[in-house]
Amino acid sequence: MNQSVSDVKVVMNTTLGQVTLLLYGDTPKHLANFVKLADEGYYDGLLFHRVINDFMVQGGDPDSRNAPAGKQLGMGGPGYEIDAEIVYPCHFHKRGAIAAARQGDAGNPERRSSGSQFYIVTGRTYSEGQLNQMEQSLRHAQKQEIFNRLASEHRDSIMTMRRNRDQAGLQQLQEELVKQTEAMAAENPASFTPEQREAYTTVGGTPHLDGTYTVFGEVVEGMDVVDAIQKVETGAADRPKEDVRILSMKVVRP
Repeated sequence: MNQSVSDVKVVMNTTLGQVTLLLYGDTPKHLANFVKLADEGYYDGLLFHRVINDFMVQGGDPDSRNAPAGKQLGMGGPGYEIDAEIVYPCHFHKRGAIAAARQGDAGNPERRSSGSQFYIVTGRTYSEGQLNQMEQSLRHAQKQEIFNRLASEHRDSIMTMRRNRDQAGLQQLQEELVKQTEAMAAENPASFTPEQREAYTTVGGTPHLDGTYTVFGEVVEGMDVVDAIQKVETGAADRPKEDVRILSMKVVRP
């Protein structure tokens, strides 16, 4: 991509080589937080504690700095979360994308990001047919999300009708909400953009994560190093058997 004036580059040195990251200016909270942590040396010495071949490599857990072999990692952070900045479909999970880790939707419906943990997408390539199938799944999930939101907005009415055993009223409301759901989904159907299809059929990525995690940057140099990280042997909880460590993060300034 073309670098925007507000974008920032960060050079990450690891035990397997150097990677240059480009942080997007249109995810300002994530950019400012990452730059702040990098300047403080927060990431220096942390591990890539979760590595899955053909998927992603994850780091940024402060508990990993002096973690003994076999210790379960992935729950640490700076003590705060960051509001989601999901700029989708402009930013998506193509190979090399940098995104913020987070807790699952059940306990984090606002999809707030971890204050420090991030992952770099490696992924794999997909055929047009596979993307078409995924698109159908996306549309189903979109409708389910819309319906659940509408149902939540009518929660008091639903509870009242349940208490009164008003089956006819519940059935009527359900039919109305289904109609609203179909209409809202038809206005903006979930689909892959031409840019997504081009990326996922050529360089690859992890399309099933799109629109649900904040993508706030991408690798512009050193993807071969990320590939080397994803290929290391792993043990329990996908932790590398031999530590892969971030040595330093340096913000590139004029």
